Amino acid sequence: MELAFIIEKFALILVIFVISLTIAAYSTLAERKIAGFLQDRVGPNRAGPGGMFQPLADGLKMFFKEEIIPTESSTALFILGPSLALFTSFLGSAVIPWGQDVEIAGRMVSLQITDINVGMLYIFGVVSLGVYGIMIGGWASNNKFSLMGAVRAASQNISYEIPMGLSIIALLMSTNTLSMKEIAEQQHGINWNIFYQPLGFLIFLVCSFAETNRTPFDLPECETELVGGYHTEYSGFKMGAYMFAEYLNMFLASAVMSTLYFGGYNYPGMDWVNEMAGSVIGPFIGMGVLILKIFAFIFLFMWVRWTVPRFRYDQLMNLGWKILIPLAIANIVITGIVITIFEKL
Repeated sequence: MELAFIIEKFALILVIFVISLTIAAYSTLAERKIAGFLQDRVGPNRAGPGGMFQPLADGLKMFFKEEIIPTESSTALFILGPSLALFTSFLGSAVIPWGQDVEIAGRMVSLQITDINVGMLYIFGVVSLGVYGIMIGGWASNNKFSLMGAVRAASQNISYEIPMGLSIIALLMSTNTLSMKEIAEQQHGINWNIFYQPLGFLIFLVCSFAETNRTPFDLPECETELVGGYHTEYSGFKMGAYMFAEYLNMFLASAVMSTLYFGGYNYPGMDWVNEMAGSVIGPFIGMGVLILKIFAFIFLFMWVRWTVPRFRYDQLMNLGWKILIPLAIANIVITGIVITIFEKL
């Protein structure tokens, strides 16, 4: 393996890691600013100009706060829970194509850490692992409210992964590939999958809210019933790890939806822009477009949180099993019929 290739990959990993951390950190500020706007108040405005240093202040507070481990907890698992939740939230971005290949020093460099032919399945596997961090943390706390929140999280993730997977089957039927890069390349210009799979996207969007435990699906940490849910006994940096993992998962879900349904780094007039900007600047413009799409989805996550009340638990289960799964199956059938008709024409 060439040394230059290894350096390229390490550099790309570092850049994506920093971008992910920065967006997740400032998503906490955006969340509080958007909440303030919707509730007709200012939001954080003390730490730095306009509150720009608030995420740094919150991070330092979490880092230096006293760590309390309950005496009756399983210490090793109590530490493993938030560590696993934070670790798995970083893994999904490895298969996201962030832009077209860029020419640097005579070499074509891919703006994707790795292109595996089962990229979508990889993301599903990583997302499935994330619930173990919540389940382990809730169980290890030896607190009935934490355990109840962990059980809710596990059942919620299992329930909503099924319609999410079924919505991806319909997309697979349309694209004939599981590679994230190939799916992005097929949506060149404005040939986006949202126009071919609107119902599949809607199902995927709702399931993304459930998978990330965001309102109206935040039953695992329902403060009115469970104090704080699975992280009730956590404090300091471990508590911050759970909170940070939620925002990283929201970032990943936004990146996946942007890539699968909204063209990823593709945009109208991209060929003309690439011709004018050149083979070096053009791909980075596409990367900027993808990040703007991600910001739009993150804003949607936050807007819904401060607008829609949470479901009751029976409503949550009914929506997943009685509405989304039949809709996802119907979407597969409709997609198959449409594809068959077009093939015979």
